Amino acid sequence: MRLNKIGEFALIEKFKKMADLDRSVIVGPGDDCAVIEFNKNDYQLYTCDMIVEGVDFVSKDKPELIGRKALAVSLSDIAACGGIPRYAVVSMGFPKKSIGKAQKIAKGLFDLAKSYKVNVVGGDLSRSNRLTIDVSMLGVVEKNKLVLRSGAKSGDIIFVTGELGRSILGKHLTFTPRLKESRFLVNNFKINSMIDISDGLTQDLNHILKASNVGAAIYEALIPRSRLARSLADALYGGEEFELLFTLSRKEAKHLAFKKKHIFKPIGEIISKDYGFRLIDKNNKESVIKPKGWRHF
Repeated sequence: MRLNKIGEFALIEKFKKMADLDRSVIVGPGDDCAVIEFNKNDYQLYTCDMIVEGVDFVSKDKPELIGRKALAVSLSDIAACGGIPRYAVVSMGFPKKSIGKAQKIAKGLFDLAKSYKVNVVGGDLSRSNRLTIDVSMLGVVEKNKLVLRSGAKSGDIIFVTGELGRSILGKHLTFTPRLKESRFLVNNFKINSMIDISDGLTQDLNHILKASNVGAAIYEALIPRSRLARSLADALYGGEEFELLFTLSRKEAKHLAFKKKHIFKPIGEIISKDYGFRLIDKNNKESVIKPKGWRHF
């Protein structure tokens, strides 16, 4: 069977069944980070992300921004679990290009690592037909502050950071990983579930719904659109946003509404699984959402 027939997420499920994990693994495949036992108070977070020329960027993109993105996507995963990034190893596959481009890519990556106090402690280099960069990152999170996709509860309010739509026009290379917002949230509120929007709002919210066994309603009028978004569809289904999507109780949401330190925008609510996943339009009409977004296969 061809990969495009089975699809990316079904393939991941097949791989998950092959994993033989010991008790040191608190959370294995299927969330933004793996969660590993570390010490009395903390868990270790472990994530990896690969970006490939022609898929995640194009050759004409600024090399510094390509290197920056390679690290930023892993920082975003750590943020989605409420953690603090600490260490990274980086593997790069280079075509036969000039050393100048390679150095610029590395500069973009190392400059971002420095700004977030991430230690790049090693990696690997190889020859490749297309430029490929893979980052593996370790982080840490307090046990009482870990956030997963699986904790959403009926009655939760759904929030998002930032604006959505048409990230491909540039934001996907220059986005700010929402680590400050994430730490503000877990330090001051009980966040029930969280994910970063890498594959599209509806697709990534659906990951939370499936992991938490719940449904949701989102409101067209509340979804924050980028000025570049041509339509609601761009905001619902566009990928590579790397904003945080999270849920917390109605009581906690009321407290969050009075905090002005960061901008968090409510877009809907978690409802029982029987309700499904629906969009409420500006005329208060409901329609069933079929989650869509970026898929590799």
